[in-house]
Amino acid sequence: MNAADSSSGGSSIGEVLQLLQTEFADVTISKIRFLEAEGLVTPARTASGYRKFSAADIERLRYVLTAQRDQYLPLKVIKDHLGAMDRGLRPPAPGGRPAAPEELPQPAGLPDAVDFSTYGTELKLTRDELRVAAGITAELLEQLESHNLVVARGNHYDGDAILIAKAAAEFAQYGIEPRHLRPFRAAADREVGLIEQVVQPRRDDKTLELAALAVRLHAALVRSRLTR
Repeated sequence: MNAADSSSGGSSIGEVLQLLQTEFADVTISKIRFLEAEGLVTPARTASGYRKFSAADIERLRYVLTAQRDQYLPLKVIKDHLGAMDRGLRPPAPGGRPAAPEELPQPAGLPDAVDFSTYGTELKLTRDELRVAAGITAELLEQLESHNLVVARGNHYDGDAILIAKAAAEFAQYGIEPRHLRPFRAAADREVGLIEQVVQPRRDDKTLELAALAVRLHAALVRSRLTR
């Protein structure tokens, strides 16, 4: 059993030091405390004030120490990378920048089931990150937003925004512009409205089941009319 698993409450700073010293011989308790003070890791504290590092905290420290040792990155850059990774982006390749996941799950043409819990909604992308991830121009993104096809969640965009933007870009190859896609948004709004009438006052597993059923029905209706 490793140090990270030695207690359900996490690992002490001494246990973390022993674990990391097998890879980073020069790491010290003072170094770990310094990284905490700089905000690169935030271990939990016991009622007595002792630090308790989770497995995620240890991996975070390992990432910081590796980036310093192998890439000579300053702490500010490493902190920016960690912030991006906290938003769901992939760690950067040496010399690169964090990026959105290369693959996002999306529904098949006629799915037997659609697992909405695996969608990339936990991603938090900036506008530029979304544009790069979807491979679209700033002009297309502006059009998608103007027609409420892509909508920011607070200050960020999620994984669904990537899927929508990519689909819109493929439609554009057939001469179908964002303004032509408004019926899709309207249909989705009506379907969501119907589902919300059933699942009020709260959303639960039934919401996901109904959403999957709506996707299956929609796909089947479109296909049935195209194959007549």
